[in-house]
Amino acid sequence: MATKLKDSLLVVEDSHEDFKMLQRLMRRMAVQNPIYRCSSGDEVFDFLYQEGNYQNPDLAPRPSVILLDLNLPGIDGRNVLERLKQDTTFREIPIVVFTTSAHPKDVEFCYEKGANGYLIKPMDAQELRKIIQAFVDYWLEVNTPPA
Repeated sequence: MATKLKDSLLVVEDSHEDFKMLQRLMRRMAVQNPIYRCSSGDEVFDFLYQEGNYQNPDLAPRPSVILLDLNLPGIDGRNVLERLKQDTTFREIPIVVFTTSAHPKDVEFCYEKGANGYLIKPMDAQELRKIIQAFVDYWLEVNTPPA
């Protein structure tokens, strides 16, 4: 199945190494979607509301899905999730949490606040590849996002 080229992905990840690994894996999977990155919760809001460094809409297109780390500097991922799902402008954008936390309270909290998925970052490279492949297959290829 062909990847929907117009659909952008917003990755919210503060670790440069984790983001580079994610980019590398997606390149190997032939993902053609534009990938944008925010490294803090504060930056997410600038990006989505097109404020600060993101006033040019070409620099901050509306993403079709957000891949969100929970542990971020400034406003953390839990608050980002909660605020976006309460905002009528952004609540329909799917948010998939991608974090190292396997704590049941985090999982429960995220689903209660409207997360559309919860993926735990594995330490094993092969497992990481499988998880990213499943994300790409569903969220970037199969899923139909709202208009």
